[in-house]
Amino acid sequence: MKTAQAPVGGQAIVEGVMFQNATHAVSAIRRNDDTIETFEQKKPIRPRIAVGKKIPLIRGLFALVESSANGASHMNFASDRYGVNPGEEEPEEASQGQLTKWLGVAVLGVLSFFFGKLMFTLLPAFLASLFSYFPALSGHVIQNVLEAVIKLMLLFSYLYLISLTPLVKRLFQYHGAEHKVINCVESGKPLTVENVRTSSRLHYRCGSSFLIFTVIVGFFVYLIVPTDPLWLRLVCRIALLPVVIGLSFEVLQLTNKAQSIRGLRVIALPGLWLQYLTTKEPDDSQIEVAIYAFEALEKQEHNLHENALG
Repeated sequence: MKTAQAPVGGQAIVEGVMFQNATHAVSAIRRNDDTIETFEQKKPIRPRIAVGKKIPLIRGLFALVESSANGASHMNFASDRYGVNPGEEEPEEASQGQLTKWLGVAVLGVLSFFFGKLMFTLLPAFLASLFSYFPALSGHVIQNVLEAVIKLMLLFSYLYLISLTPLVKRLFQYHGAEHKVINCVESGKPLTVENVRTSSRLHYRCGSSFLIFTVIVGFFVYLIVPTDPLWLRLVCRIALLPVVIGLSFEVLQLTNKAQSIRGLRVIALPGLWLQYLTTKEPDDSQIEVAIYAFEALEKQEHNLHENALG
């Protein structure tokens, strides 16, 4: 089967992987009886989102909203189907409970991101200000450096600690499987477990790289606003948060384009380094699920092409 020509993205879900292209999204999960089940969905057309994604500096916000919206139903599918024994019909009350639980996942996902980013922005600013009582650490530039270092320490510590939990560890393994499949396809190799296993689990287009870019971009943006008094420092951080997010998305886009330019590849290194925390080496059964999802997406693309030809 030929590989998809359009860029393919994806994300890890509960016991599985979701891949998507411009028109479709397909998820595959391994159920508790060791079978693989898929969920296929045609991506809805959202004209306002499409327009917003073309506007520099704010298109990152629109991309975040779209990503949360597209992933909501697939996360719902994974959480619903994995926990239900095959052959058993899920009770109506339980099904309704799951629907209520996942209702508005797109909105909650965006709000959670902004809340988390806000906390990871204000807390480091406050902690860095405590060092300003020492004359050598009270300067404007050194305060911004301290703030950025504290952010990185909090980010790395948080990701490392949650990766120790069994659920998140398996999620990160499926994240690694997703990257390996895409790298295998983009390298032109046949999509087999053996080839995917030897492919890299790091990828330039990974969204998790965006996290570390917000720290780096934020350091330079916050240099133009005061760090004292503390209340003004915090207000400026909140006001400039959309700017930092927008610029960070542009940097992420730049790294995607620069990966083939030797001298510019260095700007992608911080994002790739972070992926050593957000991805783990998958086992063969997880790789099989990721391959299954990708091939199902290719089948959808093939059918779309055939229908277009009549």
